[in-house]
Amino acid sequence: MMDDRMGFRKRPRHLQEGQVVDYKDAELLRKFMTERGKIMPARFSGLSAKQQREVKRAIRRARVMGLLP
Repeated sequence: MMDDRMGFRKRPRHLQEGQVVDYKDAELLRKFMTERGKIMPARFSGLSAKQQREVKRAIRRARVMGLLP
């Protein structure tokens, strides 16, 4: 009942267990960014802490390389 009122939903998972996050895969990294180009927090993306760190590192590398805004 509480779940219905509060609007909790299952978190979407874009990464499979053991999937490697690569800074060159801009298509995958865009799933973890907002429309304005900010990195989505883990509570919205549904990633574990380790996966969130890997995605954050990959997005920052892709930005330096000019692959992402």
